[in-house]
Amino acid sequence: MSDPSTVKAPDRIRKPVRLHPDTAQRVKYWADKEGLSENEYMVLAIEEKIARANGDYELPTLEQFRLNQIIDEMKALSTNAANLEAVVTSGFDSLLGLTRGDSYLLDNEDGELGAPDNVSAMAGG
Repeated sequence: MSDPSTVKAPDRIRKPVRLHPDTAQRVKYWADKEGLSENEYMVLAIEEKIARANGDYELPTLEQFRLNQIIDEMKALSTNAANLEAVVTSGFDSLLGLTRGDSYLLDNEDGELGAPDNVSAMAGG
């Protein structure tokens, strides 16, 4: 008999699995498509399912793209909200200034657009 201390533990443990015929057919199809044996494919599928349940998986490219798109839209909405806040604040400041009588619009004007510094400049001489 062999010594129990020299016997290595197996890398894998055998587990019998009962599959529905449709599931077995899909396993065969995808295993052939991936170039794996049915057993290897089922092991990978189980490991992937466990990783997903643990939340330990890579985000596919499409999910990354969509997540980045949502982040960009949130930044744009934040900027738009800040701009809207600035416009509203400015508008209310203008209204408050008008109610106090502080406005360049209420200044008396003589109807002239601007008076030159030198009268001779207007005469062209």
